Amino acid sequence: MTNGGIRMASLAAAFCLAVPAEAGGGSQVLVDGFDGPGFSESGGLYYKENFEQSAGIVEFQKEVVRNGGGALKLSVKPLCPASKTSCSERAEIWEKTDLRVPYDEGVWYGFAVKFGDPIPDDDHRYLIAQWKREIDAGADGDFSPFLALRLRQGKLFATVETNYVSPTVQAASAGGCASGTPVWFRPETNQMRALVATDAAWLPEDGDLYGACTDAISVTDHGNKLPAPNSGWIDFVVFTKPGPDGSGHVELFANGKPIVTVKGRIGHADPGLGKNQYFKFGPYRAAHTTDWTMYYDDFRRSPNCADVLHDGPCPAD
Repeated sequence: MTNGGIRMASLAAAFCLAVPAEAGGGSQVLVDGFDGPGFSESGGLYYKENFEQSAGIVEFQKEVVRNGGGALKLSVKPLCPASKTSCSERAEIWEKTDLRVPYDEGVWYGFAVKFGDPIPDDDHRYLIAQWKREIDAGADGDFSPFLALRLRQGKLFATVETNYVSPTVQAASAGGCASGTPVWFRPETNQMRALVATDAAWLPEDGDLYGACTDAISVTDHGNKLPAPNSGWIDFVVFTKPGPDGSGHVELFANGKPIVTVKGRIGHADPGLGKNQYFKFGPYRAAHTTDWTMYYDDFRRSPNCADVLHDGPCPAD
């Protein structure tokens, strides 16, 4: 028992995408419904212990569930001292190291999430899930997730990150992109972050950081917005295949509906980066003064779409 909780290692047929129903043959199928007192052996998940994670509380509870007899309740509380400006507060669940997927392979992930009350509505850095590349010991730089699901001012959005590419298209006068994808250039860190999906409440001013445009990342919008954070359980299905050379591919579904297809430069190729990608989920934020709670259920991972996308047909070959 720690910090008041338990920490334990334990589309319609007309819609077709050029994504194989099977991809990335090297990954193992993982499933955890969080119905027991700890992480299941079949899920390959664990809670990583470090200073920032000590802000977290993990509860295997049965009051707020989507399926089965239980779900994870993950909370963070204030932790970071005012003098530590780069400190974050996390309650993230990780894939075990020996079960991670090679960086150049595609893999399907699924998980359900529900925002606890109150839902944060301030202008702050909040993440609920992120996909990253391993960083070898001694590597120079701090690398952002190549894909992340985020919250800002109570609105849900998704971003894709890659190495910095000099702009070749200009922002439209109204603040959007006449062509290309909205992007936040960060040449000082050799990175840039693209805004690829938002919920229906998102306003132009919410994306003020993404004031430039890039053609290095393309987004196909399938006509569905991300669900609102207050809409109850949201079941995400994601296909991830990083490709910093321009071969990257992401598919994002929510509640069985296709949201976006993202292609192009996805992920990082700096010296000292590792050979695998990995997934983390749970509340993660910059230091704050309040408590924040999220619920998670129905985690699954597979090289096969049909193992993960349960609320709609998989994309055709």
